[in-house]
Amino acid sequence: MKMLINVAETVVADALRGMAAAHPELVVDVDHRVIVRRDAPVEGKVALISGGGSGHEPLHGGFVGPGMLSAACPGEVFTSPVPDQMARAAAAVDSGAGVLFIVKNYTGDVLNFDMAAELAEDEGIQVAKVLVNDDVAVTDSLYTAGRRGTGATLFVEKIAGAAADEGQPLGQVEAIGRQVNENSRSFGVALSACTTPAKGSPTFDLPPGELELGIGIHGEPGRERRAMMTSGEIADFSVGAILDDMTPRNPVLVLVNSMGGTPLLELYGFNAEVQRVLSERGVAVARTLVGNYVTSLDMAGASVTLCQVDEELLRLWDAPVKTPGLRWGM
Repeated sequence: MKMLINVAETVVADALRGMAAAHPELVVDVDHRVIVRRDAPVEGKVALISGGGSGHEPLHGGFVGPGMLSAACPGEVFTSPVPDQMARAAAAVDSGAGVLFIVKNYTGDVLNFDMAAELAEDEGIQVAKVLVNDDVAVTDSLYTAGRRGTGATLFVEKIAGAAADEGQPLGQVEAIGRQVNENSRSFGVALSACTTPAKGSPTFDLPPGELELGIGIHGEPGRERRAMMTSGEIADFSVGAILDDMTPRNPVLVLVNSMGGTPLLELYGFNAEVQRVLSERGVAVARTLVGNYVTSLDMAGASVTLCQVDEELLRLWDAPVKTPGLRWGM
């Protein structure tokens, strides 16, 4: 496989050096693998920290900045960051108002963030946690106990981040993050396998003419494998799986997310089909976001995430944000 890299062993460090050069508003510690907004700690503000394996960009480092995260901790490709990274990040961004860890439900992430919370609390930092587990495709998968954390992570980071920037206290920011997660569901589809730099070949076998329904963001198996379907058929299946698990009473935020290898031409066409299904099912749409946000290296495919919102959650979603991966209102 051809990749735009030097050697597999330095992929993450090289990417962090490039990020530092492109975004002087961030402090990027390449050696310790911590990305921090330059104005941190912000007096009186709850700090938000997230992290996870690299390969899902712009999640999470691309969401560091005003209106979202205070810091992010990238691990090696598809590998959880270590507790020392999160503890270091907490010390860098805590203003005394406490720190909220936003954790995708993967076993390594959960264990390491829990250990990091203990380290931070030993240093007198108040820590709360929101666990994101929005994927309706499968339960108890290769990397998880329970449901996987996927696209709703963006919704949690944005909406809780807005609440924190307003000066809301730690308990309230945590409650808002939990509410967003509880209101969110996701479903993903793979048209091809991804290729990790270390392996240099596809991580699983997906024959030509087939697709995987319900894939995870590390290439974990989904619900079933089928012959290739049209964009409309995939939207029917994906949105149907989400709405079988939730019945929105309020309008929804829609995230139509590329897994990394799907061009916008296809993604916008897929979004048209997603919107069609929602309309047919009587679901009102408040806002829609289309693009690369929670990726899986070069995997072709897409995921759909819905989050039902009331007026307050929508207000926080619309609040200004300025990060490398998401920005409006500033």
